[in-house]
Amino acid sequence: MAKRDYYEVLGVAKNASDDEIKKAYRKLAMKYHPDRNPDSKDAEDKFKEVKEAYEMLSEPEKRAAYDQYGHAGVDPSMGGFGGAGGQGFGGFADAFGDIFGDIFGQGGPGGRGGRGGPQVYRGADLRYNMEITLEQAANGFDTQIRVPSWEECEVCHGNGAKPGTKPETCPTCNGAGSVRMSQGFFSVQQTCPKCHGTGSYIPEPCTNCHGSGKIKKTKTLEIKIPAGIEDGMRIRSSGNGEPGVNGGPAGDLYVEIHIKAHNVFERDGDDLHCQMPISFATAALGGDIDAPTLHGKATFEVPEGTQTGKTFRLRGKGIKGLRASYPGDLYVHVQVETPVKLNDAQKQMLRDFDASLKEGGARHSPQSKGWFDRVKQFFE
Repeated sequence: MAKRDYYEVLGVAKNASDDEIKKAYRKLAMKYHPDRNPDSKDAEDKFKEVKEAYEMLSEPEKRAAYDQYGHAGVDPSMGGFGGAGGQGFGGFADAFGDIFGDIFGQGGPGGRGGRGGPQVYRGADLRYNMEITLEQAANGFDTQIRVPSWEECEVCHGNGAKPGTKPETCPTCNGAGSVRMSQGFFSVQQTCPKCHGTGSYIPEPCTNCHGSGKIKKTKTLEIKIPAGIEDGMRIRSSGNGEPGVNGGPAGDLYVEIHIKAHNVFERDGDDLHCQMPISFATAALGGDIDAPTLHGKATFEVPEGTQTGKTFRLRGKGIKGLRASYPGDLYVHVQVETPVKLNDAQKQMLRDFDASLKEGGARHSPQSKGWFDRVKQFFE
């Protein structure tokens, strides 16, 4: 089968930088790593293909040969670059270890105990979605959450073996956790397929934990929600993610905040907005009105002749953000309410009132007068 283009394998352009190639490799290596896909032959093949592509494109000399001659420039079976006596894959293990040291937090294959020992991986991070009110976001609060956790199995005391038995050294890798696979003139170090990098296997697994050595339970965590937090922000609880592998560090727990929609206010950063109805009389005559805030009420003055849509700014009545020195503002958007369900006497009063306004023309209703002047031609 013809080999795929190495740039296509990594999903990068032919002019990709070294950092772009490394980033693409890390992402794909994480996705197809055998430890994450223990029973997938397809993932294993893709992982090998990704490793080969990265090895070629990460070294300037090999990349230059590949760019000029294609696979013939780097495949020893084709008589090209890197054949017998050439550089070959001598630096592969070092490059592989460096990359996986970045990905898993400990020195990649070979693990923390040195090359050839069981592989050590950091545990995965977890996410906890928390829904809170706008008031809680503005004021902050302390709360408790219950999250899944893993505790040592009380039956096997964490070794995963049935009582009376114990784990044995893996016969495939002799306890190293990794094996070397020969591919042509070079060899590649990879995770042991039998013990999956642990260096040992369990002939008779514990029936309580099924050989994992851990029991899944729940634990309660104290979480502090700071005042001014915004929707989508995350709070990290270090070490409360999934446990590491082979003694690796635990991952972190991220509490992601989701703020419920409020029935009065809309938040815009540190500012708040609200729609407030006012009576026809108040809009016409003006006066003091009380507006709601997150901390009580605030009084402001509405001038005579206020129109629907007029916005009033109440300074310092918004939310004090996490990094703000002062609170934001509250913007009140007034809506003049038209009275409904009038009795006969009220209707007559409005008719008389309307007639008196028409006598004044533009003096009382400047917008209406101007509008009718613009459209009167359509009524002639």
